[in-house]
Amino acid sequence: MLYLEIVKEEFTMIPVITAGIEAQQENFDYLMDELTELVKANNMNVVADVRQRLQKPVSATYLGKGKVSEIAEIARATDAQFIILNDELSPTQIRNLEKDTGIAVLDRTELILEIFSNRARSKEAQIQVEIARLKYKMPRLRVAPDIKLDQQSASGALANRGAGETKLELNRRTLQNRISFLSRELKEIDKEFEIKSKSRRKSNLPSVALVGYTNAGKSTTMNGLLSLFSEEETKQVFEKDMLFATLDTSVRNLSFPDNKKFLLSDTVGFISKLPHNLVEAFKSTLAEVREADLLIQVIDISDPHSKEMIATTNQTLEELGVSNKKMIYAYNKADKAEVEYPTIEGMNITYSAQDKASLEELANLIKTTLFPGYQKMKFLIPFTSGNYLERLNSQANVLNTEYTVDGSIVTAEVSPIQAQYFSKFVYSE
Repeated sequence: MLYLEIVKEEFTMIPVITAGIEAQQENFDYLMDELTELVKANNMNVVADVRQRLQKPVSATYLGKGKVSEIAEIARATDAQFIILNDELSPTQIRNLEKDTGIAVLDRTELILEIFSNRARSKEAQIQVEIARLKYKMPRLRVAPDIKLDQQSASGALANRGAGETKLELNRRTLQNRISFLSRELKEIDKEFEIKSKSRRKSNLPSVALVGYTNAGKSTTMNGLLSLFSEEETKQVFEKDMLFATLDTSVRNLSFPDNKKFLLSDTVGFISKLPHNLVEAFKSTLAEVREADLLIQVIDISDPHSKEMIATTNQTLEELGVSNKKMIYAYNKADKAEVEYPTIEGMNITYSAQDKASLEELANLIKTTLFPGYQKMKFLIPFTSGNYLERLNSQANVLNTEYTVDGSIVTAEVSPIQAQYFSKFVYSE
């Protein structure tokens, strides 16, 4: 069964044709819809959507011969400049498709790399993306058609290498040297990150990481929590309704009114078929996820493919070696899904990151999950131990303070660590 749909609409962005092979994929329609969103995120406009049902891709051209001819006709009729394929193609398939259709070809992997390259802002993200792009490019190097390889034969197993082969090896070596150089730079950045991480661990502050599908509302959720518990507008992170709005991990220090403090990080979003080289390159950026005491998986409940998004996120977390961590499943955008909110059931919350009451419920769920074992205790702090009283006031949830001739009697909610620290001042009436 063949499927072809030409989208007739005005466009101002680069016109492209999307194409994919069903090949017994369960979520084929979802993946193609996702490809369209990726195209939009790269400032392109889909003018035609070409789909074909095959047992497996054609080795030479990915699509069947007849479908390739149709694409060539569509390209001429719509002035499309690119074909965007839903899978990662071999160099041979790309070359043949470009030859047979007369327009440039991008596969899904290269499109995602292109988006990441355009969105990378920090030095770390730029290096990570460049490493991933170079690794993608390495096996696809070839000599331009107008260059003669000049391969000469020789007796035995030896052969004189021609200019073409030498040029190819030179290009490979240049890319490998660049990858090595960038990898060393990334290690230096990782060292700086490790120093910061050690400093955070010494503070004994628990950490929470927002994870999930790209554009599920992680940054909006983080900004909402910051608006509740921080007066500094400079702490707000960039947010926009598009795929991969930000690639940089942002970490903020949050403090509840009762002095319970924690670190909150916003991480790069995930997507289906995230290129392996990108996962590898961004492992250092996603170190915050591995270090976290609690994960909050933000899910767009208004999206009909939310279950697939959860599966993709969990799979990516497994690839990162993150498992068996406490996780809150945060079903965001409930205001668009026409469901009741905010509601909490166990470790699941249905909410809207745009709604203050929802964010307060999420904050309470974070608090009860992240700070177990807190207890109400009384301490008698002598006036000669003012530094202990100052620490108790700044770090614990002080409920009441009485002043006596022997010192200050403080009733406070404390963590197990704080209870041990102040144990010598425990007061019993």
